[in-house]
Amino acid sequence: MRPPRANAYRDAWAGELGPGRVGETVTVAGWVHRRRDHGGLIFIDLRDRSGIVQLVFNPDGAPEAHAEAERLRSEFVVSATGTVLEREAGNVNPNLATGEIEIGVAELRRLATSDTPPFPVDDDSPVDELLRLSHRVLDLRRPAMQHALAVRHTILRAMREHLNARDFLDLETPILTRSTPEGARDFLVPARMNPGAWYALPQSPQLFKQLLMMGGFERYYQIARCFRDEDLRGFRQPEFTQLDLEMSFVEEDDVIEITETTMAHVFEAAGFSVAPPPWPRLPFAEAMLRYGSDKPDLRFGLEIAELGEAFAGTGFQVFSRVLDGGGVVRGLNAGARELPRRELDELTEVVRRFGAGGLVWAFVQEDGSWRSPAAKALSDAERAGVAERLGARPGDLLLLVADTAAVAAQALGEVRLELSRRFGLVAEGAHQITWVVDFPMFEPTDGGSGWTALHHPFTAPLGDFSDPGALQSRGYDLVLDGTEIGGGSIRIATPEVQQQVFDVLGIGPEEARARFGFLLDALRYGAPPHGGIALGLDRIVAILAGRDSIRDVIAFPKTASGADPLTGAPAPVDAEQLAELGVKSLAPPRSG
Repeated sequence: MRPPRANAYRDAWAGELGPGRVGETVTVAGWVHRRRDHGGLIFIDLRDRSGIVQLVFNPDGAPEAHAEAERLRSEFVVSATGTVLEREAGNVNPNLATGEIEIGVAELRRLATSDTPPFPVDDDSPVDELLRLSHRVLDLRRPAMQHALAVRHTILRAMREHLNARDFLDLETPILTRSTPEGARDFLVPARMNPGAWYALPQSPQLFKQLLMMGGFERYYQIARCFRDEDLRGFRQPEFTQLDLEMSFVEEDDVIEITETTMAHVFEAAGFSVAPPPWPRLPFAEAMLRYGSDKPDLRFGLEIAELGEAFAGTGFQVFSRVLDGGGVVRGLNAGARELPRRELDELTEVVRRFGAGGLVWAFVQEDGSWRSPAAKALSDAERAGVAERLGARPGDLLLLVADTAAVAAQALGEVRLELSRRFGLVAEGAHQITWVVDFPMFEPTDGGSGWTALHHPFTAPLGDFSDPGALQSRGYDLVLDGTEIGGGSIRIATPEVQQQVFDVLGIGPEEARARFGFLLDALRYGAPPHGGIALGLDRIVAILAGRDSIRDVIAFPKTASGADPLTGAPAPVDAEQLAELGVKSLAPPRSG
């Protein structure tokens, strides 16, 4: 950190003082981190953003400062002036950056007092998350939060540095826009000056960044705030931040290359160890088959294999019924593990939660036979075929699922992750990054009566529109340690193809004109080939900072229910405010 501008409160950072400053008079300011009274000398650990330094108060040398130090408590705010002293050899603290020195205080100013904090600020011992979020100001002072937000800054700075040096322009897009279908519910804002009409908060800057390309800017980026009204999990928030970028006259390789160099710069700046680019590319179909996920965690094995051929003509009805109906039998080798029946039942519940009817398990015996409820229903040839396909050895646990391809993939993918968690299969410090490519353009709606865009409806398709289910998209996702950290595509650049996509989605020309007329008009006036990507900043920071939830890398996050315990949002508003907006609440406000 640069030296602070000297003023009445400080002329030095507490955490950056060292032996080279011994003998100097300095003024530091911050919070009381810890206080220790040794029956004469008083020691105060003073904390500012740069770190901690020890203050020493001697009643003989500075009686007034010592008397004031007796009244200090945790989180009081003070400014202290004194001489930098070298600690005696036996008193050096090797765990503190400033552990070789201390400040002999001559003058102390108490700037603010503090109530007793509801949880310790001077360590990172576990604290109930609701309590932490209710007192977020105190939580932000703790070492883990200070580190996480510093990592966030480092990542943002690295992104901007890299893109600025490559002729990208940092451009803003609107926060108040109109509602468009992008996969989640919009947050709506009533328009007071146009009663009955609504703005929407952007789920992403997708259409605006495409319009910027059509406007001739060619290389755009933005650290963009996005809003989605969806159910929350550890890596989701109703408002989040992404690095958004778009480029003109590009193909997939161009966007992928700039993303790789940007993220490599980020990893280097954050001291995060991952293989240098170019990074591998994994087709969507292969990812689903081998790992049961389009965001596969490649840090451990347990690959899934297709086993249908081994059971061709099987007499085991559980498998034959599925195969005759066009389904699949897939399985994985969990390795040499002896699990009790209780844990096998728990794994069975995992696959059932994701739609599968059940889980067939088998322990391979020394003679190649199986210890399994299904053993008697399977032939020697069938067991041998499975063993060959899964590379099974005596002692291995084999797990099989028979269902539709989609259900079998997801169910075994979740079992794979569960096994990794239970048995600690990810090596300490191991990280793996990959691209997932060749996505389907569309997937069936939940009811199966129509189609929905797998990425979004502005992604360029590959193939013949006569069979929407066979169309591929020009999309690509970046996956780090089993988490999707970014996704993008080459975009549609003609109004004709855009309307073809809308038609598949059930959006006719009249509706398309009403909802997307501004985009269709722009496409009519010469749109360049263009594409881009959005990288989830919160997710990236969480992984690089070693946090399990993005709430721990956002200064003021919401809870899993979308509430803000700090401010009490969302909260009721006065009836007068609603009337001014032409809005009436039909639901009573929830208490608490």
